[in-house]
Amino acid sequence: MQSSLISKIEKARRYASEPHRLNITDLRIAFAGDNGDHEVTLANNEWHCNCDFFEAWHVCSHTMAIERIMSGMVPPQTLPEPQLVSA
Repeated sequence: MQSSLISKIEKARRYASEPHRLNITDLRIAFAGDNGDHEVTLANNEWHCNCDFFEAWHVCSHTMAIERIMSGMVPPQTLPEPQLVSA
């Protein structure tokens, strides 16, 4: 194998061990959920999922799972403030 290719492989290994180098701004994921398939996107630092829960809360288990998997590489989501229910 050529030495230039060997050095690129070594560099790729080093990069892979340093995920803080990545900052993902646009992403499209097909997510196989328990209740069906969903499409999760990240565009312009804004998350979106086509599940019903996301439509109401602007966060869901699908987006939170991806955020955990790609920790530090994607922008964090803001969880909604709890709503107080008056009696």
